[in-house]
Amino acid sequence: MVNEMRHAKAFFRLVYFLPTVIPITIAIIIWRMLYSPDNGFLNALLSLFGIPTQAWLQDIRLVKPAMILMLTWANFGSTLLIYLAALQDIPAEYYEAAEIAGANPLQRILHITLPQLYRTMGITFVLQIIAVVQIFTEPFLLTQGGPGTATLTPVLVIYRTAFLNGDFGLASAWSLSLVVILSVFSLIYLRILRTTNQ
Repeated sequence: MVNEMRHAKAFFRLVYFLPTVIPITIAIIIWRMLYSPDNGFLNALLSLFGIPTQAWLQDIRLVKPAMILMLTWANFGSTLLIYLAALQDIPAEYYEAAEIAGANPLQRILHITLPQLYRTMGITFVLQIIAVVQIFTEPFLLTQGGPGTATLTPVLVIYRTAFLNGDFGLASAWSLSLVVILSVFSLIYLRILRTTNQ
């Protein structure tokens, strides 16, 4: 939608990219207020429709979707820029030829846009895996890995093992394993990038 806009394109790019530049601690404070079980915005919104309030960060069924929503919002801007750049690299002649051939917008998306974005999707998929494995700050500050172990991440487990349980040997072994796994995904990323540039 942003790519197809004729007016205010720069404004919407800024709006969508803004969460990326907000410091993570400020973003977590904002989301904690939104998710507050007592007077949070989301529960106030539910109350307007007569829906019972929810314990977003205390309910084991809701905490992961709540965390995913926050992380998606926080990282949406950088992903948007990658896809915008890829969309602008698609030659306009492809769309013009498809329109002349009578293709509707859905057909143009399925047969032109998506095939042209496969490599970009592969790159962003690998980057997302690398980023998600390294998540620490958000669950540490928002839920401390709870409720129970619902939002524990690999890095948070390593932190707990080293600094709370005092088992630095096991934490070091897990850290090394994590480095090896991330190195494999980094090599996949570089390979996709190399084939894209050829």
